[in-house]
Amino acid sequence: MHVIETGLTAANQALSFALQERRVCLSDREWQHRLRGYGYSIRHTDRGRVLTMVTSGVELGMLDA
Repeated sequence: MHVIETGLTAANQALSFALQERRVCLSDREWQHRLRGYGYSIRHTDRGRVLTMVTSGVELGMLDA
């Protein structure tokens, strides 16, 4: 699943997808690798982990909410 839109619905779908992928992965490293293949990245910030788009760096939302 690759989202090219950055609206609220698309961001929510991407967050849901990322969390679903986490449930099937054995480690955080595998999870990050799989997400990267779909065009997403996890950025570690002071606020927690943020899902971003690799190509644009657009933040899609917090993963630790």
